[in-house]
Amino acid sequence: MHAKIVSLMILTVLAGFARADEKFPLLQAGSQVYTNVNITKVGATDIFFTHAGGMANVKLKTLSPELQKHFNYDPQKARAVEQKKADDNAAYQKQLAQQPAVRPPDMSRPPAAPTTRAVWRNDFAGALKQAKSENKLVLLDFTGSDWCGWCMKFEKDVLSTPKFSAYADSKLQLVRLDYPHHTPQPEALRQANAALSDQFHVDGFPTFVLVNADGKELGRQVGYLEGGPDAFIAELESFNR
Repeated sequence: MHAKIVSLMILTVLAGFARADEKFPLLQAGSQVYTNVNITKVGATDIFFTHAGGMANVKLKTLSPELQKHFNYDPQKARAVEQKKADDNAAYQKQLAQQPAVRPPDMSRPPAAPTTRAVWRNDFAGALKQAKSENKLVLLDFTGSDWCGWCMKFEKDVLSTPKFSAYADSKLQLVRLDYPHHTPQPEALRQANAALSDQFHVDGFPTFVLVNADGKELGRQVGYLEGGPDAFIAELESFNR
């Protein structure tokens, strides 16, 4: 099997220069093997593609030397890009840390009725801090809000329902990590989301990751889940047993 993969790779390499629309019958990155690969983007550090199992991206440094050359991989340039991402992410987290602290609720007033839609935030560090203070868990939603059809369907069928909103209000801090194709996004937020995608090894959308207040992963749901809010809530509950 390994020899067949290498052989197919070499044939592809000989076919020409790297293009954003190249197709690979098989692609191996480290120990991972992908089939029916269609390259969508080639960057300094990663290649992005669709495959038989959905969407993914892998580090160029994990490819064979032949494919690294094929995709014009420059280790020095890649290190510079990764360092800039790390610096941008650190600057973004510092900016979040300097924001005013969230005020505790006014207990002298009657509790407000729960909203019909869940409230999502985009700062993971802030969500962890809030979850710790409220004894909650954190749910990460890795999504492509303006292009991923299954993400939009899950939003409509589950995440925007009153039942899920009521559950999340009592149990969760919600973090939406968006990877849009058409919607403008601040560069600092884009870099922070990319770093979290790498940290949690996300290679398809939607992906939901449940973590505790220390950031430890308890479980994940990849792709669309049938059964509406009841099925999704039951799955989240099973992750924390």
